[in-house]
Amino acid sequence: REFIDRNSDWLTVFQLPTYAPDLNPQEGIWSLVKREIGNLAAADLSQVTRAVKRKLKQIQYRPQVVDGCLAGTGLAWP
Repeated sequence: REFIDRNSDWLTVFQLPTYAPDLNPQEGIWSLVKREIGNLAAADLSQVTRAVKRKLKQIQYRPQVVDGCLAGTGLAWP
């Protein structure tokens, strides 16, 4: 805090909120993806990559799932 006060002529500090996954709809999507690959016994990274892409593709075609992740945050789509 002292450093910030001493250098306020050239330094601008923005206070960011703490990590709040309940306010971030992306967290809901990644939670669904992690459930899918949680028990995956992948032989290499390419298998993990394919599994993640496959799950994201499935979610993409189910807009109600995306809407549900957004609704869980209490935020509204503009």
